[in-house]
Amino acid sequence: MTQPRPDPVAAADAEARQLAQALLRDCSHAALAWTDPATQTPGISRIAYGLDPRGFPLTLMSALAPHFAALRAHPDCALMLGDPGAKGDPLTHPRLMLRARARFVAADDPGRAALRAHWLKGHPKAALYVDFADFAFVHLQPLSALLNAGFAKAYRLTPDDLCAAPL
Repeated sequence: MTQPRPDPVAAADAEARQLAQALLRDCSHAALAWTDPATQTPGISRIAYGLDPRGFPLTLMSALAPHFAALRAHPDCALMLGDPGAKGDPLTHPRLMLRARARFVAADDPGRAALRAHWLKGHPKAALYVDFADFAFVHLQPLSALLNAGFAKAYRLTPDDLCAAPL
C-alpha cells in the first residue's frame, strides 16, 4: 500500500506573508473569477484593483460588466494577483490566488467619498467614470489565499496573514 503524499503547500511563514502583502499592495489590476448566475459556469475578467485606505482589497466596477451581476448573485470569488516578469518562465514568478467575498459599497454610503479620493490616487484615469451611476466600489473580503512564490514554494495564507483586521 502506498503512503499518501504529503501536502506540498506549507503554512505561511514571515517571508511568505511579506511577499503576499507586497502583491496585494503593489498590483493595480487582477484577474477575477466569478460564477455566472444564469449558467452556474465560471467566468473570468480583468479588473482594476487596489487597496482601500485600511489596506483591504477593493475594486471599482460597472454594472454593465457581466461580473457585476455575477458577484451580486454569488459574492464568493477569486482573484489572481501578480504578473510574469520580463524574462524567464512565467510560472516561476510569484503570484497570489485570493479567495474572497464581494461586498458592494452603496452609492449613499458615508465612506464612499473617502474611498473615491483614495482610489483616484492610485487610478487617476478613473476620474473620467468613477461618478457614473453604474459604477460601484466593491470590497473583496479575503477568505484565504494560496501563494506560489516560485518553484516548490507554495503557501496557504489566512486573512490574518494578509490583512491586519477583519472588514
